[in-house]
Amino acid sequence: MFTALLDTCTLWPSLRRDFLLSLAIEGLYRPVWSTVILEELEYEEARKLVSRGSTPEDAEQRARYLITRMHTAFNDALVEGWEALEGSYGLPDPNDEHVLAAAVVANAGAIVTENLTDFPVDKVPSTIDVIPPHVFAANTVEVSPGHAFAAVKEIAQRSGRSGPPLTPADIVTRLESRYRMYDAANLLRPLL
Repeated sequence: MFTALLDTCTLWPSLRRDFLLSLAIEGLYRPVWSTVILEELEYEEARKLVSRGSTPEDAEQRARYLITRMHTAFNDALVEGWEALEGSYGLPDPNDEHVLAAAVVANAGAIVTENLTDFPVDKVPSTIDVIPPHVFAANTVEVSPGHAFAAVKEIAQRSGRSGPPLTPADIVTRLESRYRMYDAANLLRPLL
């Protein structure tokens, strides 16, 4: 199965995270991440929730719960043993070394990130593609639009729990308008 390391910036927006992880639940790829990515995600998620009106205590609890759920749903996603490689790639931002190190240890075929310039081609092993989330989504949906649509329907079914219910069409539209997932949306739209 294809393995992709999901960077923090990829996991931070809630709907995009839900969509990409739901694609993984459908068996379209295997997601991986490092402890540092999860720590960054927990911190950023708590900050986002506070900015939207949650108390700091509630935000921290909800962010921690998110990480716990990710561990439970993807119990093989945490990459261990990457620390020895950190700092050996000479990336422009040393704070991104853990991302590449974890991808190498996990034998990932891709690093999914918005920070493309932080991973210059000459610094990344040729076996790893560095791609933005919208391209990764399109490539993954193209593997099996039916499974991807099942993921969208699951998100729609869960949507009413924490906000107004969304239809599959609403979700596809939001993926397109918020996250530039035009190609993925075009592949999903005929199934609506």
